[in-house]
Parts: sequence; C-alpha cells; structure tokens
Amino acid sequence: MDHATPNLPSRDFTATAEFYARFGFTESWRDGNWMILKRAGLTLEFFPHPELDPAKSWFSCCLRLDDVQSFFDEVLRSGVPEKTAGWPRLHRPTTEEWGGKVGALVDPDGTLLRLVQEPD
Repeated sequence: MDHATPNLPSRDFTATAEFYARFGFTESWRDGNWMILKRAGLTLEFFPHPELDPAKSWFSCCLRLDDVQSFFDEVLRSGVPEKTAGWPRLHRPTTEEWGGKVGALVDPDGTLLRLVQEPD
C-alpha cells in the first residue's frame, strides 16, 4: 500500500513525544537524528530543529482522517486548548464549500497539522 509520512521539526524529541502521546501516538523509532510516532494508520516523522522559533514556523502537513470530529474531540480532551493564537492549539472542524470537513492542530513547535475528512 502506498503511503507518505510527513517529516516535521521538533525542538525537543522528548517534549514532542509526550505531547503526541496525550492523544494516542507512540514512539516506534528514535535516535539522536530521527523520531517516528504512530497512531493507527497515521505516521509522523520528526527531525531535530532545536533553534526553531514556533512563531515563525512554516511547517505543515495534512492528516486525512475518517472521522475528523472524533480526532478533534480526543485531542481537546487531552488538554490542547481551542483558541486562535499561540501553540499548541486546536481549531474546530468546519464543513468546507467542497463538502469536506477541515480543522487544525498547531503543535508546540508551531507546526500546522490540517485535520481533513473527505466528503461522504
């Protein structure tokens, strides 16, 4: 099965792993230069970027989800706040003009993860 895994920055692998573990990601690999986190069919790979300023981060990816609302709810229950500025933060999914639902998660390093559910 073809698949892609986004490569994202992490200022601190331990802090990144702890953040994503709050909503179900587990480490499947880590050394000094790379970390891989998995949750069901989702895989996120991280490289060290200790000098990253989250306020200036332009890193992003899309998580294509079967049920964006339940993922959003799980992340919200983990303590990530729903707000419009700062990091980490969540943006509630809305139905887009094209029929899909889109929300967002911004992680502690300022990376934007778009939460996307295709239309039925």
